[in-house]
Amino acid sequence: MENQASSKSIILNYGLYYGITSIVLSVIFYALNMHLEQGIINAVIGVGVMVAFVVLAQKKFKTDNMNIMSFWQAVKIGMGVVLIATVISLIYNQVFTNFIEPDFTNQVLEKQRQTWIDSGLTDEQIESQMEMAKKFSGPLISSAFVILGAAFFGFIVSAIVGAVMKRTQEDQF
Repeated sequence: MENQASSKSIILNYGLYYGITSIVLSVIFYALNMHLEQGIINAVIGVGVMVAFVVLAQKKFKTDNMNIMSFWQAVKIGMGVVLIATVISLIYNQVFTNFIEPDFTNQVLEKQRQTWIDSGLTDEQIESQMEMAKKFSGPLISSAFVILGAAFFGFIVSAIVGAVMKRTQEDQF
């Protein structure tokens, strides 16, 4: 197909929009003192925003491409958008944890300690869990896990949305 739309600009634009939206949501959660919460509301909002931007990006590509988009083009666009936004969010997270709220990691660990106490773990179990949590809370390891998680969930969302939105030339006839 010689007049195929460019997925690169769509991925960059929608990844940027999604990243900025994620930062705005983080700032709102921080302003509302909800930044330490791991509740269902935060998760639903996060997944909803991801799905929205994947749908918008895939729809834009499909529209720009004469209403044609293969499944793998859809997955590529969705994954690209999610990974660009994840990198932007990770940069913001580093700024947040190093300059805006330097004690953030300790606050999260203390909140987790209280959760373990409330669930009835012994002091030895709690200390063991805290040591393990501290090992995985460093910027490189936590960033790697965030990227892996985003890639996994981004693939799932992109594949589901892409399966629904795909349309090949054969489908037109």
